[in-house]
Amino acid sequence: MAINYSNCLLISLSLFLIAFASNHANGEVLKVGFYHKTCPLVEVIVKEIVDDVISRVPSLAAPLLRMHYHDCFVRGCDGSVLLDSPTKQAEKDSIPNLSLRGYQIIDKVKTALEKSCPGIVSCADIVALVARDVTVAVKGPSWEVETGRRDGSVSNITEALFNLIPPFANITSLKQGFLQRGLSVKDLVVLSGSHTIGISHCSSFNDRLYNFTGKGDTDPSLDPNYIKHLKKKCPPNDQNTLVEMDPGSVGTFDNSYYKLVAKRRGLFTSDSALLDDSETKDYLKKQGINQYGSTFFKDFGESMIKMGRVQVLTGNQGEIRKVCSRVN
Repeated sequence: MAINYSNCLLISLSLFLIAFASNHANGEVLKVGFYHKTCPLVEVIVKEIVDDVISRVPSLAAPLLRMHYHDCFVRGCDGSVLLDSPTKQAEKDSIPNLSLRGYQIIDKVKTALEKSCPGIVSCADIVALVARDVTVAVKGPSWEVETGRRDGSVSNITEALFNLIPPFANITSLKQGFLQRGLSVKDLVVLSGSHTIGISHCSSFNDRLYNFTGKGDTDPSLDPNYIKHLKKKCPPNDQNTLVEMDPGSVGTFDNSYYKLVAKRRGLFTSDSALLDDSETKDYLKKQGINQYGSTFFKDFGESMIKMGRVQVLTGNQGEIRKVCSRVN
């Protein structure tokens, strides 16, 4: 069956605009300190758990940060990525989400918060707070997380497949995907910087090494020496080997990602695509000059705040789940 991606884009944009208007008509907005009176220790509890986890398993920082992206880009930031399905038809069962990890950490935070202030803090807000705290835990920036989200009750495997931007996306698809969520070209290049931490399976970029156009060729946008390096790690058709997205700096949130992309060493097609637009190219080259002259940390916090507002449920919309993996 042929898929009309233009229609999918228009439908997603319409849904975003409807939800945006609905949230404002509802008279509710996100704000910093939403739980100041109802659960004053919420951020302390989240941070204590996150710091303990990342001190023991630092590799969980990247997937827990990515979980916030994957939640917000499908139905908005409503915690729908956390829901289980007995028939394996939820967002988490979709191919782009099979590599997500750390659900048990979200559950651990939720359990602690339910003990401290039952029925108050949403799972969607927990995902947003955890994303900030894991970033800080690996020497990244901090920002004030707006809270007040409510949890959605729908999680669909197909919606995740169509709405999550794939690693093989070109610059046009990337810009459209961010635009339909109210995010700018700058937000695109800034949030792409999260690839400074984490790992990827060879299967996500193997075609760039061995069969880029279906003729057994390599991706000409990749540095040839980097291709040789990657081929040593990833044999043809390798589905399981893991590769660092930011070699030499995989465990530290810094600006080295931009230096790599500028040298044509971005691991994914979507990374290399940032060189195909004048605005994104200019940004990554400026940020890669030096660590201390970079505005990346400040920009990242601002873009994360913007992303955290996408299609949120507030007020009397949605619910506050007692358990993050299932509706009440």
